[in-house]
Amino acid sequence: MLTNDSPYHQQFNKLLNQIRGEVDQLKDQIKELEKENNRLREKIEEIQDGQTDIFSAMAESERLALRHQVLGLISKIDDHLEENGQ
Repeated sequence: MLTNDSPYHQQFNKLLNQIRGEVDQLKDQIKELEKENNRLREKIEEIQDGQTDIFSAMAESERLALRHQVLGLISKIDDHLEENGQ
């Protein structure tokens, strides 16, 4: 049985205190990382709120014209692939 003044008990207490200290440091580090994570999330939200996608900034007629151009390009690619495939 270990007594309070045994070298093993003292070594155990020393190691236990070291572990407690490291656990406390890790808890503090977690708190800081959580704060930083929240700040970064808020920053991302601010940036996203300030952004608009390319299509929402365009007028409806511009979107239709762009869609027509894209469909035309897709059709040309399809025709080209069909010609080369035969």
